[in-house]
Amino acid sequence: MSSCLTRRSRQVSGTIIISGSHADTTADMSAYHELVDIGLPLVLVNGYSPAIAVPHISDDDMSAMDQAVAHLVGFSHEHLGLAVGPRRYVPVQRKEQGLRTAMDRRLDRRGRISISNTVFSVDGGARAAVDLLSQGASAIICGSDLMALGAIRAARAQGLTVPRDVSVIGCDDSALMRYTDPPLTSLRQDVELISTMAVQSLMGLIHGDAAFLGERLVRPELVIRGTTAPARVSTANP
Repeated sequence: MSSCLTRRSRQVSGTIIISGSHADTTADMSAYHELVDIGLPLVLVNGYSPAIAVPHISDDDMSAMDQAVAHLVGFSHEHLGLAVGPRRYVPVQRKEQGLRTAMDRRLDRRGRISISNTVFSVDGGARAAVDLLSQGASAIICGSDLMALGAIRAARAQGLTVPRDVSVIGCDDSALMRYTDPPLTSLRQDVELISTMAVQSLMGLIHGDAAFLGERLVRPELVIRGTTAPARVSTANP
């Protein structure tokens, strides 16, 4: 916190914090409260904490899961896996809830969900995929593009082909995902809009305008490429 006060003493006009401790439901929020108490204009991105009375701008994780589920159910997938980070993070909790809500609405009792909580990395995605595939998931939605790359690696290590044997969806739509093999289907965050909204909110605070001290959500876009396909139909005899 002393570093925050030092920045204030250097006449920093305001601060935008992206995916910080405010996204962790178990974190100590005292540093944020101190920033508010000293009057530093503050905007938080991706991670809503209702106890911190500042503008929040977040990716709409519920919408993201709804789009992913609609796409996969349209391909006749009924057992979906979700590979995400630790459950203590707000975006993870929302993705889990969004997946359940979308599956209940679209498949009712026919749908099955498996969730694996690891870390947001290639290795984390690989570990999650091993877990989810062992439970029979035919498609995996990942909490980041890096996790999706790990999931594809793990599937291939088991002799599976993406998307013929298992479909994979990433999240973020990072710049190079269109060049992977196969090109990754991913949920694209509208980074430009989120950034614009965050800056506009901060400038409003700096200029003393009335601020919306809640959360505004930005809808992502499902970018369909080459890692999703119809669920494979078993040809085994009953």
